[in-house]
Amino acid sequence: MSALLEVKNLKVEFPTRRGTLTALHDVSFRIQSGEVLGVVGESGAGKSLTGAAIIGLLDPPGRLAGGEIHFNGRRIDHLSEEHLRRIRGREIGAIFQDPLTSLNPLYTVGQQLIETIQTHLDLNHKQARERAIELLESTGIPAARERIDHYPHQFSGGMRQRVVIALALAAEPKLIVADEPTTALDVSIQAQIIDLLKHLCKTHGTSVMLITHDMGVIAETADRVAVMYAGRIIEIGPVQKVIQRPLHPYTTGLMRSIPTLDPDTKRLEQIPGAMPRLNAIPAGCAFNPRCKHVMERCHHERPELIATNDRHVACWLHTGESQ
Repeated sequence: MSALLEVKNLKVEFPTRRGTLTALHDVSFRIQSGEVLGVVGESGAGKSLTGAAIIGLLDPPGRLAGGEIHFNGRRIDHLSEEHLRRIRGREIGAIFQDPLTSLNPLYTVGQQLIETIQTHLDLNHKQARERAIELLESTGIPAARERIDHYPHQFSGGMRQRVVIALALAAEPKLIVADEPTTALDVSIQAQIIDLLKHLCKTHGTSVMLITHDMGVIAETADRVAVMYAGRIIEIGPVQKVIQRPLHPYTTGLMRSIPTLDPDTKRLEQIPGAMPRLNAIPAGCAFNPRCKHVMERCHHERPELIATNDRHVACWLHTGESQ
């Protein structure tokens, strides 16, 4: 079965006066139709950069330096900006962390929705307005027929994020790249947005790449999860199996740092140290300075993703050669 999105050996670089920094290296994954892939990791792991590379929104001087991106059966990483713009919005939607960055404060949400709809779909103004109202209703905005003429500042944070989701869905895209869509919202609104994304996947068959640092959101929403560290995927597999039995020491550390209701848990564990800077990524496994299972070869040889039963992991503990 061919994937809706296939990313192969993606590499992103940032040229600087002191040399070229590699921000993403050899990132590969697939997303099937109707699937939610969670991408998780600390700040600086490369999650948002991966999403930006896929939708062609890398900030200069960032550039694609290698690899391929295939979407819906065709390669898109080498397309011109004009061709990418046609795909963006029409076939690939985007939801960003702060809804105010996606909404123009000078226009009503209706004007913005109608413009987006008419850009991608062959509808007149009246038809586009009705479609916009339907979208607002489907994303849970009450009294959508009246509120369509309101400005972004007249909506709460959770309602603004629903408007952004409606914008992302305006042209019925096959894939949505959602970058931290619930981070700025309180917990009850987070749950509503998560339920909304799951409902949209089920009813529209939309695929979602869900980028977040919150493993709780991943557990609730994703079918599979990719764990990133220092610009690489270090573990990827079915979400429940990765959460319940993590293989990579970094994933294990992430899971043990999450509060639980277990009364026997006296203290949360923490991962010592911090994510390395791009100009100071250690040789071998990038996680080796923070890993309690570090071996001699971890300092010199970088492990590649290998298949282990139900998932892939990049760790010498699971290569069969760890001894």
